[in-house]
Amino acid sequence: MTYTHGHHESVLRSHRWRTVENSAAYAAPYFVAGARVLDVGCGPGTITIDIANRVAPGGVIGIDPSADVVAAASESASDIENVEFATGDVYALDFPDASFDVVHAHQVLQHLPDPVGALREMRRVCKPDGIVAARDSDYDAFTWFPTDPRLAAWQALYREIARANRGEPDAGRMLLAWARRAGFSGIEPSASAWCFATPEDRAWWGELWAERMTTSAIAEQAEREKFATRAVLEDMAAAWREWAANPDGWFAVLHGEIICRP
Repeated sequence: MTYTHGHHESVLRSHRWRTVENSAAYAAPYFVAGARVLDVGCGPGTITIDIANRVAPGGVIGIDPSADVVAAASESASDIENVEFATGDVYALDFPDASFDVVHAHQVLQHLPDPVGALREMRRVCKPDGIVAARDSDYDAFTWFPTDPRLAAWQALYREIARANRGEPDAGRMLLAWARRAGFSGIEPSASAWCFATPEDRAWWGELWAERMTTSAIAEQAEREKFATRAVLEDMAAAWREWAANPDGWFAVLHGEIICRP
């Protein structure tokens, strides 16, 4: 697996913003006191820690393939007794069958070459009366105002790079199909969105993407594999900053969601 975004500060800044409320509300009713939860692809652990506060005295384990990310998440949760972090592989989870009440993954399946295989493994470690919950964005469904051909080029470039890394950037619309192929007996599909339109939200979201297009793993790969020149990437970054400064600026990120029962 190649994580297209990499772990530049502009990426982690976005990850640290995430909570149950803004990124896992569809699954919140299942984060109940006493539940045992596995958070797959936990990143810096903000959602994981939020879940831990909700399920206490139950416990949460967050796993991520990056040892550096796991170390940072562990440090941020050093005073929380019911959460732990470890490196892990979603295709080979180091837990017995039927170990968890909830197995959760946020923005993970879109980066995997075999999302169905990952869902099968998540199903394996889920209790028979538990749930697997997944949420992924759909890049082709992103929408914004005002229009700008440079942002349209950004969208196309990201989707091209993600697919070169054997991911599926439009995963949100495919979650239901993947879950059916993974063999789940009951699936509840839904959708929700992030919206960035206030001056503060635009400044934050626009600068994140401006930096990613010039300094993150996306930019490095784009230049290295000749998907885009440095001049094109700089122009995309400028487009993001111009959008953020526009008082009419509006951006919506659509997500697909699934609650699955084994």
